[in-house]
Amino acid sequence: MATIHSVEISWEDLLGAFASGQLDKAYYLDRLTGEIFFVPFTSDNNEVRQQLENNGERFLEIPPFDHRSERQIVSEFVAEIADTELRNLLSSSLAGRKPFGKIEDILSFYPHEEERFELLKDQYLSKRLKIWMEENNLLTADAVLQGINRA
Repeated sequence: MATIHSVEISWEDLLGAFASGQLDKAYYLDRLTGEIFFVPFTSDNNEVRQQLENNGERFLEIPPFDHRSERQIVSEFVAEIADTELRNLLSSSLAGRKPFGKIEDILSFYPHEEERFELLKDQYLSKRLKIWMEENNLLTADAVLQGINRA
């Protein structure tokens, strides 16, 4: 019979690791303690990497937020913008045409749209994170309680 190991995982920390697009480090979740930590991709961390590999069941690598996912979110967001000028500016920036600019920098001049973009991004990441948790048998307290209430 399998036993359930209950551990508290900080949603905010996990979401932060999930949202990180930093390619110079890998984030991990310790299934035993709930701790989230990162390991830089440097040549001097071979011992840590070996421990992670030897304890593969305990440590779970958190997938990084990749460029393709970010482009998908931005594309969906741009398609919904009512302001034609802003939509054209963001579309041009997304396509790499002049004027160049980071989406976040452009949106800083449009606070309402900036807030809407952050909400869309948070919703996307939360959904992706929940799916990842289910795929890796990491149940939230709500999911466990729902399962108990159904029984």
